[in-house]
Amino acid sequence: MKNSKKIFFLALVAASMVFESCIKDLDRVPVYDVTSATVYNDPANYKAILAKIYAGMAVSGQQGPAGKPDISGIDEGFSTYLRQYYKAQELTTDEAVIGWNDGSIKDYHNMKWSSANEFIAAMYYRIFYQITLCNEFIRETTDAKLTERGLSGDANIKAYRAEARFMRALSYWHALDMFGNPPFVTEADPLGAFLPKQTTRPELFSYIEKELKEVETLLPAAKANEFGRADQAAAWTLLAKLYLNAEVYTGTSRATDCITYCNKVIGAGYQLETKYENLFKIGNDASKEVIFAVRFDGLRTKTWGGMTFLVHAPVGGTMRAADFGINGGWGGLRTTKEFVGLFNNAQSKVDTNDTRAMFYTDGQTLEIDDISEFKQGYAITKYKNVDQTGKAGSDPEGNFPDTDFPMFRLADVHLMYAEAVLRGGTGGTTAQALTYINALRQRAYKTTRTALTAITLDDVLNERGRELYWEMHRRTDLIRFKKFTTGTYLWSWKGGTKTGTSVSDNLNIFPIPAADVIANPNLKQNTGY
Repeated sequence: MKNSKKIFFLALVAASMVFESCIKDLDRVPVYDVTSATVYNDPANYKAILAKIYAGMAVSGQQGPAGKPDISGIDEGFSTYLRQYYKAQELTTDEAVIGWNDGSIKDYHNMKWSSANEFIAAMYYRIFYQITLCNEFIRETTDAKLTERGLSGDANIKAYRAEARFMRALSYWHALDMFGNPPFVTEADPLGAFLPKQTTRPELFSYIEKELKEVETLLPAAKANEFGRADQAAAWTLLAKLYLNAEVYTGTSRATDCITYCNKVIGAGYQLETKYENLFKIGNDASKEVIFAVRFDGLRTKTWGGMTFLVHAPVGGTMRAADFGINGGWGGLRTTKEFVGLFNNAQSKVDTNDTRAMFYTDGQTLEIDDISEFKQGYAITKYKNVDQTGKAGSDPEGNFPDTDFPMFRLADVHLMYAEAVLRGGTGGTTAQALTYINALRQRAYKTTRTALTAITLDDVLNERGRELYWEMHRRTDLIRFKKFTTGTYLWSWKGGTKTGTSVSDNLNIFPIPAADVIANPNLKQNTGY
């Protein structure tokens, strides 16, 4: 499996994008060193071009770790898809704060962002750069194009096309979830000067649903593809996530459909990893729990974002960098006392019996009076560039990790099933929901933990926090539970105050970058910005 990571290193596509406005790039053909006719006439090139699409989730450009960036206007290390997705999904919640003063980064935790925020813009442009790559590959792999090139009988290329459609659906789901009403372009739209029309949340929801259902049977069977590439279970999981959040996106619950697709995934034979911590170390590509992952390799996918960020940024203070398989920490990421509270035992101390409570407290204070001070707020030790024996990764300089990022895993599906049952979906039972959640708790605890005998929706949210923190679910979860903006749930520095305060509901979606709204008269800014 380790050699399959070379897929990200073999990419032939050389693409670039102007950061200032994406409206001219959404339908843009990526720039190649050779013509598309030359590239696509050779069937051996298709997998390498597909590799660029997958690599777009991990790396920032054509060279790595920096140089020839995909998008410009922001530090290349900042611009990577996964790093920006983490910031948007975690720094806006109780799960993470960051001590740096880069640009407007603290606006995330203070929940005071605007349409001029460069990090929100970077996320937006990264999403649409990725969609551009997918559109181009899909455009060049139609039946007509393949027939024209004498490749109509190549089943591999047709399967690659289904993978590209999945990857496009994934990015459009991120756009749906974070930006609500983004511009919309597919392979069917014209090339050249073109101002994309704006879609609505219900329209985009329907499009993603249709795409995933169409590719569901075209993708390889569950667990039949190379690790890190899409298969049917990846499509089922994304459909389950789409349906779980359907009421937020469309106003209509689709809990029953969520259960249907959770059952498909669970029935495919995935198994919970024996030790929770192994999911976030080198070697997690062998885990039977991971459904879809973003791949990293210390020698072949060098980037200052992605897992490099997730391993280095939480290390600081008295923490030993060598314990994480790296050459030094960046002293940035910690968590709030409210999130730590999810792991409190009856004595209001961190329940260290729960192996998911990966907090580093030596020299750290629970309270955060100044977000800029790394030693304020507990550090988190979840992601590491070491294997199960403690051996560090392949990069001899200790910069770039080998650890893969588990984007979809079985534990999340267990929790989605339970939540959908409690939200009134049919096709599941509360007894089975309890079994699934108790399986996670049994895995988590060092010694026997009394199994839950009943669960509420709040129990599910809390368990999602304990199980999935820093895996880029929290913002979406808090919005679905109506605890992100207004309401009774506050956390340190929410709204820019130490004790936390409610904020406007318009922050449930991010603004479309001001540059795009100005440049494209078809776009209307999201309410409140």
